[in-house]
Amino acid sequence: MPQKVKIALPKGTKVPDHIAIIPDGNRRWARARGLHTFQGHKKGFDGTIELARAARSWGVHTVTLWGFSTENWDRTKEEISYLMKLYKKLIDDYLGEAKKEKIKIVHLGRKDRLPKVLLKKIKQAEEETKDGDKYIMNIAIDYGGHDDIIRATREMINDKVEAKDVNKKLFEKYLDTKGQPYPYVDLMIRTSGEQRTSGFLLWQSEYNEFYWENDHFPDFTPEKLKEAILDYSRRRRRFGGNDVVEHMNFKPEVTANLELAWWRLRNIPEGTRFRDYAIKHLREQYGLSKALAKEGAKLMTKALIQQREENWEEAKKPLKAFYKLIKDELKLAFEPALVASLEVKSRKEMDDKESIEAAGEVEETTKELYAEVYRISLFQAAKVAHLRVMANVERNLAEKGLGEHHWDRAEDYLEKFYAALKERVA
Repeated sequence: MPQKVKIALPKGTKVPDHIAIIPDGNRRWARARGLHTFQGHKKGFDGTIELARAARSWGVHTVTLWGFSTENWDRTKEEISYLMKLYKKLIDDYLGEAKKEKIKIVHLGRKDRLPKVLLKKIKQAEEETKDGDKYIMNIAIDYGGHDDIIRATREMINDKVEAKDVNKKLFEKYLDTKGQPYPYVDLMIRTSGEQRTSGFLLWQSEYNEFYWENDHFPDFTPEKLKEAILDYSRRRRRFGGNDVVEHMNFKPEVTANLELAWWRLRNIPEGTRFRDYAIKHLREQYGLSKALAKEGAKLMTKALIQQREENWEEAKKPLKAFYKLIKDELKLAFEPALVASLEVKSRKEMDDKESIEAAGEVEETTKELYAEVYRISLFQAAKVAHLRVMANVERNLAEKGLGEHHWDRAEDYLEKFYAALKERVA
């Protein structure tokens, strides 16, 4: 019985239909630990089925793993032989589960250069799972994106296809992913810190999102796969079309000045004056009506009072309600409870931080916060998060009485933050 993966995705996560993985770094992982490179390959392969299981449990229909490229034949005979045995073992270990779970196994790549024993095993797996109609597992062995296209072109020529009949739909029928419901990749992941595709699924990656993982593949766990999917889920996929965020019409300098004004009042008791500033700020930043801005300011004030008293869990309640108001009005796609938790975590981490070095981990939380709210990747949120944290650092210094110039710097960082946010999201 397949082991059940217990890691859950947050409610509302947008799950990709097709994930392609370039599992890089097996040899580097081994060498860094003083091990034989074969042990790196073995460690990587040991986690492959677990990754596929996790993806399946979250609703990913198609997973494509690149095991061996058309350029990998220049490795030593010993390494190639070892890898081919691992591929055979992978199919042996996975075949029973694939049949039980209705997973169709498909080989991508050339078949004329593979060892006969492995080729026989591949054909057996494809035959025995051909009726699998729930999921697809593509195993790319002796695969190259250029080669896939060249072979498809040759087959079309052999079939005497007329030039006038060639179109995208016809060409897809000759590629290795022919007949699949989701041949186009939604999310492509490469491990080991490498930031190139090396030609993987060239045709099928037309609009895929990239995710670069620093860790080597043997350390790429289901938990890390979850992080990649969450990052993907936050992104706004435009597919070349129009995607204007209408509510981002604020003026960065005005919004920054308003926020600074109520920052400087944050230590006074709850009162009308504070709310007046907050109302102006929320109307400017989010374009809310006066009534909604008043309600939002009331909720934000409650949250700030709880935070001032370090009642962090209590602060989440009004923040959740505040972000639900924002979400409903602006038609954003984030999860209010998650955003409220991230904001509380960020503010809690930010307290008393007086240098960017000390605020390093705050940037990570802040990146997650803005990535979640505005549906951008962590990479895209990095600049915005840095500017926001720097504004908070200057605020902390100012509140400790270390000089009025720190308020000036805080306002400057806030203005740059809002300008960067508008530039990124609008």
